[in-house]
Amino acid sequence: MKTPTFDLTGKVALVTGGSKGIGYAMAEALGLYGAKVVISSRGKEEGELAAQKLNEQNINACYIQCDVMKKAQIESLVEQIVNEYGSLDILINNAGMNIRKQLIDIDESDWDTVLGVNLKGVFLVGQTVAKQMIKQKYGRIINVSSILGSIAMPMQTCYAASKGGINQMTKIWADELAVYNITVNAIGPAYIKTPMTEEWLADPKRHRNILQSKMIKRMGEVTDLIGPVVFLASDTSAFVTGQILNIDGGWTAK
Repeated sequence: MKTPTFDLTGKVALVTGGSKGIGYAMAEALGLYGAKVVISSRGKEEGELAAQKLNEQNINACYIQCDVMKKAQIESLVEQIVNEYGSLDILINNAGMNIRKQLIDIDESDWDTVLGVNLKGVFLVGQTVAKQMIKQKYGRIINVSSILGSIAMPMQTCYAASKGGINQMTKIWADELAVYNITVNAIGPAYIKTPMTEEWLADPKRHRNILQSKMIKRMGEVTDLIGPVVFLASDTSAFVTGQILNIDGGWTAK
């Protein structure tokens, strides 16, 4: 019996929004398990610095600037990756943002911005990468969702709507692409300590309420994402598709 492995040597991975936070952590994890990693984001200086930090760990990494709301840029990104490396095997569809407001305070522009980046961006990247993976007859697509795709929380109308949409797209893509040896799954983190969430989690009452919602009474760390992401990116998960894996300390199970 040939046993599957978590080794990603020879695989080429793209991580959108990979210059910081959980995107950077996932890029780092894939690289440490052997993948060649391309990170993309809108901020060039920040992205190049992130790639440099990965290279300093002997990870084969590079940065390519891309706005996930612009289809031509995404098509150019994928073309550059394939021209340079010969394939694109793993997609971490991570780029996203949030605007937290009560329902009655949300501007139309807030809705358009959050849904544009988080849902349209994920769609455009996934569609473009899927076309390449179909040619290869192989691929691993991992969409980054959130527990807010399935539970309610105040001030999260736009964000939760986008993540709920990602969950449904994940299932549909999994069904459509299975015939091409492409798996599509999503991870749904709860709050993970990153620079983006630091201020939000600093409120003592909010911090306490979040901990009380979990079975495991601590905040998530970026290292908590390594195992799930490497599993879904590797051939150990070859028979897993269409799933939303919540990484939440048991929050959604309560």
